[in-house]
Amino acid sequence: MNAADGFALSPASIRLGDLEVRRLGFGAMRLPGKDVWGEPEDPARARAVLRRVIELGINFIDSSWYYGPHVANRLIAEVLHPYPKDLVIASKLGGKRTPDKGWAAFSRPEELRVGCEHDLSELKRDVLDIVHFRYIGAPGTAPFLESLDAMIDLKKQGKIRHLALSNVNAKQLTQALERTPIVAVQNLFNVGGGSGQLAKMSHAEVESPEAVLLACETHGIAYLPFFPLAVGALGKPQPALAAAAAKYAATPAQIAIAWLLARSPVMLPIPGTSSPEHLTENWEARKIALTKDEVSAIAAGARTA
Repeated sequence: MNAADGFALSPASIRLGDLEVRRLGFGAMRLPGKDVWGEPEDPARARAVLRRVIELGINFIDSSWYYGPHVANRLIAEVLHPYPKDLVIASKLGGKRTPDKGWAAFSRPEELRVGCEHDLSELKRDVLDIVHFRYIGAPGTAPFLESLDAMIDLKKQGKIRHLALSNVNAKQLTQALERTPIVAVQNLFNVGGGSGQLAKMSHAEVESPEAVLLACETHGIAYLPFFPLAVGALGKPQPALAAAAAKYAATPAQIAIAWLLARSPVMLPIPGTSSPEHLTENWEARKIALTKDEVSAIAAGARTA
């Protein structure tokens, strides 16, 4: 892929094992209803978002059976199956929803097998392209390596093509690479930082997101930043971000995406939305090429906001 794809920054695409996708994907977390629970408030609009994904040329979708639960995957299959040949769908295992709309670990070997079958069935796939093992290290859950070995077994059984990780630290990534190839890591990363939130979500003490990003760069592993639009942090005064938005006639959200693309060549943002208009706006962010000084200024401003 090249400049004709509209990407202002190089590379315009990124490899995930033997798969290649454009370096801006779509996260399906916003397809279900409020709190990622139940059916969408406007089902027709949710389906329009998925059709727009393909129209724009986005060929990477990130989803999971527990988005809804069982809603995002079903919508993807209903609207897009049979899938375009170049469409890559990533899923994730290791979590589940609780009746109070909360999130909990679902990472014991038998639970991972159940989740894998959910994804295969709902997405109408014989083999899942990429599956992240999302580590939720709550007390009493399976040890990280025990869960990882179960994921490796699912790959050996031919149910998973490529393995990836989510919500992990650099040490865990190193441990995983000693056992199996890893094509991607999906961790919190945005202009607002987020290491404290990552620690809270994983029930563990973790280093800054930059440490994992550096490890991914070293090993040529794609980094998928979740919550790429800073989850409300963009509402805080950030002069450098505002200045860039004015300079490029862009929205703060577009600058946040452009910042991620400029931050590292292994970055693969997956902003989600329930609006076809916002999806198009997000896609246009790939045309913005921030300078190195702007990237640094925005990062520094976020740390002090």
